[in-house]
Amino acid sequence: MSRPKNVKDPRSAPRASDARAPRSGRAFVSLGSNLGDRARLLAFAVEALRASAQIDVEAVSPLYETDPVGPPPQGAYLNAVVELRTRLHPRALLERLLAIEERAGRRRSGVRDEPRRLDLDLLLYDDLVLDQPGLVVPHPRLHTRAFALEPLCDLAADLVHPGCGETIATLARRVRDPAAVRRLGALESSTA
Repeated sequence: MSRPKNVKDPRSAPRASDARAPRSGRAFVSLGSNLGDRARLLAFAVEALRASAQIDVEAVSPLYETDPVGPPPQGAYLNAVVELRTRLHPRALLERLLAIEERAGRRRSGVRDEPRRLDLDLLLYDDLVLDQPGLVVPHPRLHTRAFALEPLCDLAADLVHPGCGETIATLARRVRDPAAVRRLGALESSTA
């Protein structure tokens, strides 16, 4: 027997439990370290993300060594960017990133741009533009930071920054400084 027009098959309707499940989002997270075993700390962050429920690591950029930005005087950073597929909403993802930083020994003193063992920044989450207390997406300084744009460009050069309306490649070209942001190669897995 055929179904009348405009009547949906009840088997295709979303179930109540499906409606509550968060949709999958695409996020990009910057990794940085300039204290301790920098490469090992970045590898630890990638492994911690891989082990996290509701997060799939889709890609990891090459590793970059970068000059520090801002005071106080400090050593060079290692930086990379990871692409994630996640069912966590942006706030929950940010909380997960902060917990991973803490597990790596990061202690926040309140001094901006201070040296750090591990820094995880949520750069982009789908095409969302959010400005909430403690959560701004896209990252408010992404468009000015070569140390984040270069590795992000390796993963998503054609992605359009939802706040600026320009591609990541265009933004990266604008601030590119090969002397300050040096590509090293692949990030090795952590054994810790």
